[in-house]
Amino acid sequence: MLRIPCPWCGERDEIEFRYRGDARRARPAADAGLEAFNTFVFQRDNPRGWHVEWWLHVGGCRRLLRVVRHTVSHEIRAVGTAQDAPPLPHEADDS
Repeated sequence: MLRIPCPWCGERDEIEFRYRGDARRARPAADAGLEAFNTFVFQRDNPRGWHVEWWLHVGGCRRLLRVVRHTVSHEIRAVGTAQDAPPLPHEADDS
C-alpha cells in the first residue's frame, strides 16, 4: 500500500487521501474557450516515471499536498504544501 508522509499528520495510508491530478498543469484562462477547457478536463498524459501530483488529505487535516511520486514503483521523493515547490521530477530522479 502507498504511504504518504503528510507534513501535518505524519505518514498515512493512501486510503486517507484522494488523488487530485497533475500538479504541473495550468488551468486555461477564463476566456480560453470550450476546446481549451475540454482538453484541460478530459485529456491526460499517462507518464511513466517521476510525476508531480496533487493529493488531498480527506481522512486527516483536509489539506492539499504536492507530491513527487514515481508512477511505476510508487516511491515518493518529496511532499510539500500547495504553496511549496517540491523538486521537479527530473531533479528528483537519479536515473
